[in-house]
Amino acid sequence: MARRPAVAPDPALADLLGSWLLALRAEHKSPATVKVYGDGVRRFLAWSASTGAPPRLDRATVSAFMAALLDAGAEPATARSRHLALRRFAAWLVDEGELPTDPLLSSRPPKLDQKVIPELTGDEVRRMLAACAGPAMWDRRDEALVRLMTETGMRAGEAVALKVADVDLRRGLVLVVRGKGGKGRYVPIGPQTVRAIDRYTRARKAHRLADSPALWLGDRGKTFTYDGAAQDPERPGRPGRYRRLPPARAAPHLRGAVAGRRWQ
Repeated sequence: MARRPAVAPDPALADLLGSWLLALRAEHKSPATVKVYGDGVRRFLAWSASTGAPPRLDRATVSAFMAALLDAGAEPATARSRHLALRRFAAWLVDEGELPTDPLLSSRPPKLDQKVIPELTGDEVRRMLAACAGPAMWDRRDEALVRLMTETGMRAGEAVALKVADVDLRRGLVLVVRGKGGKGRYVPIGPQTVRAIDRYTRARKAHRLADSPALWLGDRGKTFTYDGAAQDPERPGRPGRYRRLPPARAAPHLRGAVAGRRWQ
């Protein structure tokens, strides 16, 4: 069967997307949120153009879009994110008087699969800690991160986002601030983790960015990011310190792996 020729997205809907993104910025939504929402609607418009389906915000069309995403191998979480973007866009269109009623009000997102993350064994964590042994600042940083995440079950993003002011070594407490809403919680840390962070912060004083409010600093005078935590670090003259572990079981996925254990 011959494919229908692709049609351009509804220009009115595409134009309204730009206005919605301006409204989101005016509401002080984070740049990441604006991007995710915008990407969701743009993907919907691109899918409509590629299939020849009119880019209508109705349940049938959005359901077909969700099915196409999942059939193409998208994660259910990605499909849910696209669905949420379309739901929010439709609600804004109603608020602005562009639509009489919300056509997606009762539309349900795809169900999420419960992912099973394999636990790190005690031996694997000890090997990671052994790989972090050394006098350099990055050695002490990596040991402190591994101990902090294995003990508290903290998310990688939460750990990397910590500020110097969030850590109270005297009381053995760390303030974890979530990105959305800025709500935080205190988590206790044991003596070995306190010691590891203290050793790191002393070495950190020689870094050119020592005055930065960020707790974790990178190598060679650089900052430290989530992507940096996700890499398999390599140092001159030594192998990648997590290379002996499967990639999915290294530092970024320590949350919950051995949470609650204290490596004394």
